[in-house]
Amino acid sequence: MRDLGDLLGALPADLPAVVLVVLHRPSDRISYLREVLARRSMLPVTIPDEDQEFQVGVCYVGEPAAHLSLAARSRVHLIEGPQDLYRNRTVDLLFTSVAAHARRRAIGVVLRGELSDGSRGLEAIHFAGGVTMVLGTHGAAARGMPLNATEYDGPVDFIGSISDIAAEIVRRIAIMAVKAA
Repeated sequence: MRDLGDLLGALPADLPAVVLVVLHRPSDRISYLREVLARRSMLPVTIPDEDQEFQVGVCYVGEPAAHLSLAARSRVHLIEGPQDLYRNRTVDLLFTSVAAHARRRAIGVVLRGELSDGSRGLEAIHFAGGVTMVLGTHGAAARGMPLNATEYDGPVDFIGSISDIAAEIVRRIAIMAVKAA
């Protein structure tokens, strides 16, 4: 979670994008993720409600038992299910929905973890025309989820440190803004 806080702390307060965050957590415990991230983030951090419209410049955090995803018209869709049904697939759920609806405007980032969650979602973002990034160490993807993502089908566009990823996100969003204009 430290990397996530560091990344949010490195993004500017005026970032012209919606930031969506999911993390593997047990659904039977109270989560303080929003409060922890809010202490580090330059962006306001909130837990969204079903069908809420996402706002630019805000970081949205999914809950452990109501997994965050993007629906049509830039709205929140919370996927609920039996306890821990999606617990180790939360990143793929989010990334796949972002690929389907944001397409070329999507940026997916995998930071840490020991499983393969995020690999299929990054692939979906890549093939939708979006940008994919993973945390690296010494020029290569970090072990666990980042390495699994680079070895899965679909290239990763950028591998770097937390500060490198933050700078690359800002750079890519600026490029997307110019292309949209």
